[in-house]
Amino acid sequence: MDKERQQQAYENYVKKKTPVHNLPANMAKAFVAGGVICTVGQVILNLCERMGLNKDISGGWTSMILVVCSVLLTGFGIYPRIAKWGGAGTLVPITGFANSVAAPAIEYKKEGQVMGIGCKIFTIAGPVILYGIFTSWVLGFVYWMLKVSGIVA
Repeated sequence: MDKERQQQAYENYVKKKTPVHNLPANMAKAFVAGGVICTVGQVILNLCERMGLNKDISGGWTSMILVVCSVLLTGFGIYPRIAKWGGAGTLVPITGFANSVAAPAIEYKKEGQVMGIGCKIFTIAGPVILYGIFTSWVLGFVYWMLKVSGIVA
């Protein structure tokens, strides 16, 4: 009987501590957050093109401006609040990646330039970089093998 009461108490504890999520609301927030980020990027791209830059240069400037904005917002503590509200919508690749690099660097700056920032800056982004490069290498190698064997022209 004691075991049943312990199990029931544990289940009640888990129910109490487990957050309840509203999936449709979270999806809507992610859609809005990601949409706003992408819209800002598109506005920057259009402005660059109107200033006479070609599409490739405009894309480069758009990426750089989005990264700088993301890092600045992370540094001022604004991006984490946006991410808490918008969830996965703030993982739009370039801004989410910039945030994931800047956040640990800012968090560990008190430990110094080398042991703090230098060692911790890629704690979140490191695996993304590692597996991205590795996957690119594997796919490039497979493509090369298919090309050498004549399967791909």
